[in-house]
Amino acid sequence: MEKNILIVEDEMIIALMLDQMVTKQGHNVIDKVSTGEAAVESAQRHKPDLILMDIRLGGQLDGIQAMQKINEQNPTSVIFVTGNSDDSYKKRIKEIDHLAFLTKPVTFHELSRSLSAAS
Repeated sequence: MEKNILIVEDEMIIALMLDQMVTKQGHNVIDKVSTGEAAVESAQRHKPDLILMDIRLGGQLDGIQAMQKINEQNPTSVIFVTGNSDDSYKKRIKEIDHLAFLTKPVTFHELSRSLSAAS
C-alpha cells in the first residue's frame, strides 16, 4: 500500500538517499525538512501516513521532541533514524509509539522491512 511519507533529516545527502529508497518502494515523499520545528509544521500541513525522523536535528527541537508535538495534534506513525545508538535516546523513544529504530547508514533492506511492517 502506497504511503505519504515525511522525511526529517538534517544531512542533505542522507535525506536524498532516503527519498530515493522510499520512492523505489512505491511510496510518495510529501516533504523533506531539516529541523524539528519544520517537521511539526509540515506534519500539520501535509498529514503524512508515516514520518522518517532523524533524532539529532538542528534547531530547538530534536526528533523525539518534534514527534511528541506532532502526536499531540495528530498521532502519526514514525520510524526513527539516527547515527547515534546511544542508550539515552533509546530510553526517550520508549515514550513514543514507533515502528522501528534504524541506525545510519540505513540500508534499502532495513528500510523496506520497516515500511512493510507499517502496512
